[in-house]
Amino acid sequence: MSTLPPRAGRRCHNALNPLHSALYFSPDLGKELGGIGIDDPSAAYFASRAAAMGAVGPGTVTATFYNFNHELVARHVPAVWDIASPEAVLTARLRAADSTLRRLLGEEVIASPEMAEAARLALRATEGCTRHARPLYAAHADLPVPEQPHLAYWHAATLLREHRGDAHLAALLAASLDPMEALVSHTATGKGMAPRWILASRGWRRTDWEDASARLRGRGLLTAEGELTEEGTALRTGLEETTDRMDLAPYEHLGGAGVARLTELGRGFLGIALAAGAFPTDATG
Repeated sequence: MSTLPPRAGRRCHNALNPLHSALYFSPDLGKELGGIGIDDPSAAYFASRAAAMGAVGPGTVTATFYNFNHELVARHVPAVWDIASPEAVLTARLRAADSTLRRLLGEEVIASPEMAEAARLALRATEGCTRHARPLYAAHADLPVPEQPHLAYWHAATLLREHRGDAHLAALLAASLDPMEALVSHTATGKGMAPRWILASRGWRRTDWEDASARLRGRGLLTAEGELTEEGTALRTGLEETTDRMDLAPYEHLGGAGVARLTELGRGFLGIALAAGAFPTDATG
């Protein structure tokens, strides 16, 4: 039985994760990776997120990222490692995280006691994470913790993101949702990415989206209008609850007061970043 309020871990994750994810929408990432020869946006994303696992092949990336078309992955991996080593990519990624956070949050926030406090709390939460059956988390957990508080905070947010993400993939498999079905049903909740963003960034075609929608309708999960049915809503709710349960350990380790404070601090940073234009306005929906 958890000692935390219901969904406390999810709320904390939702406060921290977007500031990590903002890196992938940042021009700074393209600039830094372009500086080491990786100019293609898809190659940059695959390399920057997979580099912690080493010079892996396309199968590993497709498996651990889950919702990307394998054809798109194989177009860039492993060729990207011939352009820049995983170590060079990780160094460039951290430089991009630094410049992105400084631009979005401002130097006063970067140097604030609140940032240092948030870094300490987030890192303490990661002490409760576990490696088994969590490949992306485990790979990132082997990386050194940056010394500067804002980068330590970003690093901890990365660990917590991938810890939850690895668990979520297990939940998707248990729910028998393939990559496209997961994307379509998530968008139908109103919280996922807009279809055009998914098709452009994940390498799928409109026919793939339509076929997945038909399969979901056949299971009684989606209406003809593309909205979740009552059963579809229950499935997506159950997915998040299952993920919550498998991702509870870091937040239990931090404790109720720590989780509440980290959530408060994370929401404050996120609000500043959103006001600074951290994400495209048409990316969701």
